[in-house]
Amino acid sequence: MEETIVHAIQDDYPDEFAWCYGCGRLNEQGHHFRTGWQGDKTVTVYTPRPEHTAIPGFVYGGLIASLIDCHGTGSAALALHRKNGHEPGSGETPPRFVTASLHVDFVKPTPHGVPLVAVGTVTEIHPKKWKVDTEVFANGELCARGQVVAVVMPKTFVRA
Repeated sequence: MEETIVHAIQDDYPDEFAWCYGCGRLNEQGHHFRTGWQGDKTVTVYTPRPEHTAIPGFVYGGLIASLIDCHGTGSAALALHRKNGHEPGSGETPPRFVTASLHVDFVKPTPHGVPLVAVGTVTEIHPKKWKVDTEVFANGELCARGQVVAVVMPKTFVRA
């Protein structure tokens, strides 16, 4: 699989919605997950940093959960953006999603020091609610799987 996402949906999020620790491009300390299309699947590729260690040689499970979470909301945004007739990089502002539900199953210990590849399958549940099933691979082996139910963030969202 390719390791660079050329047109990630997160690149097109408006600045006020680009601060997420997982996928926000404006969060200097964040992971900067980037999600794009690969055929009819969504993909995010991320190489864990040294501080993402659970025990020497293995990735911390919280990072994997964060990857599945942000991959899920990014995948939902990709799918609705495409349904609306747009692609990342087209100049149109994509919809922004938030997580309604996150479920993660750890299949096997995830080795550190290699890229993690999250591959998603998106299903529309309702016009404002989407389900994304994600599998996370390291060295081509399934290490975790998860499911995100994502909901469209209201356009009238205002910070308190």
